[in-house]
Amino acid sequence: FRRVLFRSIYGLLNACWIRIRRIPVTLPNLPPSWRGRTALLISDLHLGHVNGLGFSQRIARIAADLHPDVVFLPGDVFDGTKTDADRIVAPFRQLAPPFGIYFSTGNHEEYGGAAHYSAALTRAGIRVLSNEKVVVDDLQILGVPYRDSTSPIRLRAILEGLQLDPVQASILLNHVPSRLPIVERAGVSLQLSGHTHSGQLFPSTWFARRIFGKFTDGLQRFGELQVFTSSGAGTWGPPMRVGSRSEMVLLHFE
Repeated sequence: FRRVLFRSIYGLLNACWIRIRRIPVTLPNLPPSWRGRTALLISDLHLGHVNGLGFSQRIARIAADLHPDVVFLPGDVFDGTKTDADRIVAPFRQLAPPFGIYFSTGNHEEYGGAAHYSAALTRAGIRVLSNEKVVVDDLQILGVPYRDSTSPIRLRAILEGLQLDPVQASILLNHVPSRLPIVERAGVSLQLSGHTHSGQLFPSTWFARRIFGKFTDGLQRFGELQVFTSSGAGTWGPPMRVGSRSEMVLLHFE
């Protein structure tokens, strides 16, 4: 009993401790103006009944203190439960990165109604990318919703339709670190993902590694494509982490 109690207390405290992970990233054809800039990656907040307004305020405060040039949210900002989406995401309105905040849906937004959540994020000043490409100071930023990323045929057609410029670096927000051969073939420079939570709780940590392999966590390479998967800032289900950690990731472009 004591061992279970200790593990539970540790899991709760560990989940609350949000680390700031700093990662240098070198991208071919990165515009010179982006060298030295930073991008903040925040995935899997799972805002809802467990991770509520106070958690959202804390995340926004940490993000503001890091002064990123751009912020990326690759899905599962919301948990998918019924909640006041405008109220719970309101703290993000205080963020004002020079080059914006960008979001693409994860599976949990789609459980609870992606249009509803996307509208709330848009009202909070966050650009929702749904099979879209924007060019920001010569850097291509793309977002594919979770539902479309699950179909190889659909994902291939979407990326071809976005007509990436091969002489400009590109960043894709794609919630799950999967379909990598298709993404690499499309010429994407860097994919940003979450979803795995690095398993969140043992023994799920082992299953996550079995499913996603080396792409479960961190910066990895698939041919010419670089993939960064974050273990996420929030939790799903019990607000506990054993064998994984909560994080926000500051990418330094070199």
